[in-house]
Amino acid sequence: MGLSTISMDKIYPICICFLHLYLASCHAQVPGCTDPLANNYDPSATINDGSCTYDPFSVSPGHTVELSEILSETSGLILWDGLIWTHNDNTDTKLYGLDTISGNIIKEYDLQQVENTDWEEIGQDDEYIYVGDLGNNAGRREDLHLLRIHKTSLITGEPLIDTVWFSYSDQPEPGQDEPYETDFDCEAFVVSEDSIYLFTKQWLSANTSVYTLPKVPGSYVAQIKESYDIQGLITGATYLESKGVLVLCGYTSLLHPFLYLLYDFVKNDFFSGNKRKITISLPFHQVEGIATRNGLKYLISNESFIFQPAANNPQKLHTFDLEDLLGDYFARNADLVVEPDTEEIKIYPNPAAHYVMIKSPIDLLPSDYQLIDMSSRVMKEGMLEKEYTQLDISRVKPGSYILRIERSGGNTISLLSVKF
Repeated sequence: MGLSTISMDKIYPICICFLHLYLASCHAQVPGCTDPLANNYDPSATINDGSCTYDPFSVSPGHTVELSEILSETSGLILWDGLIWTHNDNTDTKLYGLDTISGNIIKEYDLQQVENTDWEEIGQDDEYIYVGDLGNNAGRREDLHLLRIHKTSLITGEPLIDTVWFSYSDQPEPGQDEPYETDFDCEAFVVSEDSIYLFTKQWLSANTSVYTLPKVPGSYVAQIKESYDIQGLITGATYLESKGVLVLCGYTSLLHPFLYLLYDFVKNDFFSGNKRKITISLPFHQVEGIATRNGLKYLISNESFIFQPAANNPQKLHTFDLEDLLGDYFARNADLVVEPDTEEIKIYPNPAAHYVMIKSPIDLLPSDYQLIDMSSRVMKEGMLEKEYTQLDISRVKPGSYILRIERSGGNTISLLSVKF
């Protein structure tokens, strides 16, 4: 059978149909600012083109604790194994595990088989912790590297450590810059599913450049990916890859700290989406480390900074709530599920003797509480109105109890076991 001839009266409707589909497709893809919190938000935009601009905004810590003098040069943070982990950027080769509330040192791992020239950042993936010996204030180091430490080996007391060595693809020759005048210093990196991303601290331009590295041991040339005018010195980074949120911390040349929120970007093109700089209300604090568990609550540390008579700021750990800034982004993207911060409702000490301290998430206050014994009798009740509430249990009979906490007029938040 030969080919049939299609008449024009049949071709014409088909062409019109395809034209309509094409136009509809074009109409559906409208680039613009898609963030309702931006001052140039475009409700008709369907594709975030990275053009959003924002009014100035400042945040203050919800809670601050002073850290041990041992951590006067704390320089990076991660959350792992129920603790906050940090390190110093001097010759100290220990990793310190801190209580998430008090900041007290709970555990230490001494990496005796390595040296600390200038440990500036710590990161992790499911299997490994990465420590960046990459501080390079003069741009002259030729031994830049990251230590990769197997997590299980740390716990067993026999740390297995290997190394990712690197140089910068566009650095002409190490040793040409003056101290604090280099573009090849680095104090921040994040670990993704398949790569390491370095964020440089550029002393003169106040920009940052992003470089990529493999995350397996070896010697590499870090490839430059992009640069951006951050208008500050970047000192720390934390990344939630599944949520498309990366937050940098740093400070200006006048030591005014800030956060730089990067979100709703394409894959790992971090500066392709929303870019929002947030001032931190902690003048003359040399912020160095940042970590988050769920993308809404953040921990930030600062080194000791003593400059009399202008400032006397010892090493501290601060908590920040960024739900007002990022909560809407998560809410508008149903697939970006925010895991509950299960460690935020805490009771300590437990077991207790004369009193117990209850730490409650700020966004769940006020809440009602009931102290219930094993016979379901209510022994004590009241309201939690502050993040930290001290509960006097000196007259409560020793034994096991349940602390029932629920939002006022709402559903049960948590049932916690406590012993007196």
